[in-house]
Amino acid sequence: MNRVLKFFATGPDAPLMEDQTRVNALYKRHRWQIMAAITFGYGIAYTCRLALSVVKKPLIDGGIFNAQELGLISSAIFYSYAFGKLTNGFLADHANLKRFFSFGVLMSAMINIAMGWSPLLWVWVVLWGLNGWFQGIGAPSAMVSMAHWFSNNERGRRYGFFSMGHPIGEGLTYVVIAGLVTLFGWRAGFKGPGLTCVLIAFVMYLLLQDRPRTLGLPLVADWRNDHGAPVVDTGQKAPSVWSLQKSILKLPSIWILALASSMMYVTRYAVVNWGILFLQETKGYSLVEAGSLLGLNTIAGLVGSLSYGYISDKFFHARRPPVTLICGLLELVALSIIFLTPLASVTLLSFAFVLYGFSISGLLVSLGGLFATDIAPKKAAGAAMGVIGVFSYLGAATQDLISGYFIDKGTTVVNGVRHYDFSAAIMFWVGASVLSLILATSLWKAKVSD
Repeated sequence: MNRVLKFFATGPDAPLMEDQTRVNALYKRHRWQIMAAITFGYGIAYTCRLALSVVKKPLIDGGIFNAQELGLISSAIFYSYAFGKLTNGFLADHANLKRFFSFGVLMSAMINIAMGWSPLLWVWVVLWGLNGWFQGIGAPSAMVSMAHWFSNNERGRRYGFFSMGHPIGEGLTYVVIAGLVTLFGWRAGFKGPGLTCVLIAFVMYLLLQDRPRTLGLPLVADWRNDHGAPVVDTGQKAPSVWSLQKSILKLPSIWILALASSMMYVTRYAVVNWGILFLQETKGYSLVEAGSLLGLNTIAGLVGSLSYGYISDKFFHARRPPVTLICGLLELVALSIIFLTPLASVTLLSFAFVLYGFSISGLLVSLGGLFATDIAPKKAAGAAMGVIGVFSYLGAATQDLISGYFIDKGTTVVNGVRHYDFSAAIMFWVGASVLSLILATSLWKAKVSD
């Protein structure tokens, strides 16, 4: 075990390079490679987490699992992801991210390839649960990597760019993976992303880097002269990473933010995991048509992620709550059209999914990570992401159990044809978004860490 921990641990600091030209060249090269790896690599790896959402109807129609059993399988990944994100967040602050991040992607890929070899429910629950823990390495590792390689006044824009990985992954799932399932059957929904992400893991290993100091580079704040407040030498020993990690647990704003993110994730994963089934059963769309509609929200999500970071940095001086409020109100409008307007046309639904994608991606940037790193000490960025993550995915997991129960209880069979009643589940989903917005707005004057 010691050898395993040593393999994944960050390296020792190397002597600082004296050639400033070389320092500048290395920083510029590594920074764009790291952003490409954590954004596009994470986005493609995301498909290994969402495959189950595309194959639910084939599994139900094939008599393999019912809606309540699928809710149990879906919840397994979220519970394990929640605690995986927490533990891996604390570990990421101490890890060589080049090895740690790429290893998580590789293991998730291998589990996806193994899915479907047994029809037993407990096997699916165990495998999908393990997948969640390895997926939980990704977001904290990306956040810590950004904290090491990008300074304070870049954070909003860089995090917004990284957050494009979520809609990229969702778009690939709804369109490409849905197409694979339509052509080759439900097993292709797991094997396609699994085989792809084996390759992605190796590409990420080539592009990612350990901390700048392990390469002989200065801290990014020194390189960019971006320390925020003036650095004062008090003569006292700097606090350890572990003590800074523990300090975030004493911040009330972190706990409120975690609850707000948890409620936001209820609605987010309700749409991700049940949206295709909802459109198929209540609107009569095919798998590809339903996937295309949800694909619209992922395209809009790319714009939403970039816009949130840019607008909050440039127009609100890195204050997140005003832009969060705007996104939360837009999301409620979109949800009302999607779920509460029974005669919505394809055009109106398309508009609603675009609006939803834009707004939910903004909320994901803020509540899902960026605001936490504003509030928490920067050397504990991974731990802050872990705390937010455990609450977020406990909310997502509980959502799947409750949604699966509501949908299954609202299902009737008439002349061999299933009929679904989503009304109870919809009230649960929309109500969670309302509560999330109330909690997030209460942080209007939250103190930001230097």
